[in-house]
Amino acid sequence: QVQLVESGGGLVQAGGSLRLSCTASVSTFGTYSMAWFRQAPGKEREFVAASGWVGDTTYYEDSVKGRFTVSRDNDKNTVYLQMNNLKPDDTAVYYCAARVGSAYEMPERYNTWGRGTQVTVSS
Repeated sequence: QVQLVESGGGLVQAGGSLRLSCTASVSTFGTYSMAWFRQAPGKEREFVAASGWVGDTTYYEDSVKGRFTVSRDNDKNTVYLQMNNLKPDDTAVYYCAARVGSAYEMPERYNTWGRGTQVTVSS
């Protein structure tokens, strides 16, 4: 029913920046909360940031707060994750997720996921 496509991943040096994008094929994007998760090999999927369906509400994992910024453009059905001052520990596959209503940090609350985009940060 809903398709999510992430883009913007890549290889950067520590201290560099990347901007991830996630575009959703929905007509009611403004009613969705959008979240970013990441998963490194052998580790659990981890909450990174979210943009709530209520305007200008954002949420961040402590490890990225102050470095990452999540934003959305409802006219483009797109959520962004601006990542600055990247660290090697940020290396992971980054996933976009969507749900109707409130944002949550628990991945099981999201029913729709993108395929992910790889972010690799070298030392």
